[in-house]
Amino acid sequence: MAVKMVLVGCGNMGYAMLAGWISSGRLARDEVIVVEPAEALRTRAGALGVGALSDSADLPPDAAPALVLFAVKPQVILDIVPAYKRFGGTATYLSVAAGTPIAAFEKALGDVPVMRVMPNTPAAIGKGMMVVVSNDRVASETKTVVLDLLSASGAVTTIDDESLMDAVTAVSGSGPAYVFHFIECLTEAGKQAGLPEDTAKLLAMQTVFGAASLAAESPDAPGELRRQVTSPNGTTAAALNVLMGDDRLKTLVVEAVEAARKRSVELGK
Repeated sequence: MAVKMVLVGCGNMGYAMLAGWISSGRLARDEVIVVEPAEALRTRAGALGVGALSDSADLPPDAAPALVLFAVKPQVILDIVPAYKRFGGTATYLSVAAGTPIAAFEKALGDVPVMRVMPNTPAAIGKGMMVVVSNDRVASETKTVVLDLLSASGAVTTIDDESLMDAVTAVSGSGPAYVFHFIECLTEAGKQAGLPEDTAKLLAMQTVFGAASLAAESPDAPGELRRQVTSPNGTTAAALNVLMGDDRLKTLVVEAVEAARKRSVELGK
């Protein structure tokens, strides 16, 4: 059976990635089979035109996928993985589960190629950040195929040292939540300054979106962009004196990222 991928788990992240692959033409509908026990999620996946099963036991006996992607919660992934050991002769295994190291998959599956992917939620709209690390059994051709697939969901980069995945998780994996909270805080500050709630929310969201877009497209570093909009003794300077005085904001962000990194290490034990 000409199945290129078995997608195990089709919750929000798995579905977002699958939808991107189908809509971009990177995978054809008949090249994917989804295994998802939750009926509602299975129905949603099936609506994309792919095969959708409730259990790995229902996979065709002649299925020989090139890729098996695990998009399930870290708490249950190692209970699920062994059922897919039978594809070890043909498949490269991918995981988007935070904190589960490559060694854990090798222990469950044997001497097989394994890739770990850390995506983030903006992947749902094709604006994600995906970071990939592989063991030495993954063929270079497979890496190329996987990186191309992932690019349908946003930017992609690789690292060689798996231990850095905890830092990746803390910066880009959890990072969208930090930005969402900043938008909440900026909205609340606008309200306290007298703006109507809807206006404050619009100003906060569009300002963050516009500033991030400018930073991404400008040849200037973020620090230089900040200096360009900061007139001496002006309004921006007054605000930055609060945020940057005694490195207040930088210290807070560094502490937050370190807390997330330590928790990622704990989850991987």
